[in-house]
Amino acid sequence: MPSTESDAGPSRARPDRPKELPRKLFYKIGSVCNITGTQPYILRFWESEFPQLAPQKSRSGQRLFRERDVEMVLRIKRLLYEEGYTIAGARKRLEQEEAERAGREPSAGPAPAIEPPPAPQAPPAEEVRPAGPERQARERGSAGDARRVKEMRVTLREVRKELQMLLRRLNSR
Repeated sequence: MPSTESDAGPSRARPDRPKELPRKLFYKIGSVCNITGTQPYILRFWESEFPQLAPQKSRSGQRLFRERDVEMVLRIKRLLYEEGYTIAGARKRLEQEEAERAGREPSAGPAPAIEPPPAPQAPPAEEVRPAGPERQARERGSAGDARRVKEMRVTLREVRKELQMLLRRLNSR
């Protein structure tokens, strides 16, 4: 899908938006890496860790980032690298900011500052955390799970209808 230049005029000043961010409808992962100074594997990892970062995918499976996705990448990068948050702490901070924005009027002013968490401590030796897809699936949250369950229900209904049609054909013979 070709990128389209937007002629919406000057953008509103946002703290996480670099001044040189070109105005496009979609940005490919390479462009986002150049803009944000990150690597593609980092962006893919953050996508699995932060539900707020959810770029669309083209039919060929390419990630298509919107302007707000690029801003979210910059926000995550600042929380992790400049403010010293852990991934879990940054995730909680972003969720808290979203909740504050949702529950507050736009004219209420800036959100109160939240202190960054203390330096990360090593987990207890006996704590074992599942790795790989199991952990990712658990940490993505219930929004993705609800969507998957809904898709499965639709698929199961279609399968059920086809099975009923087959049974009718067999019984009519």
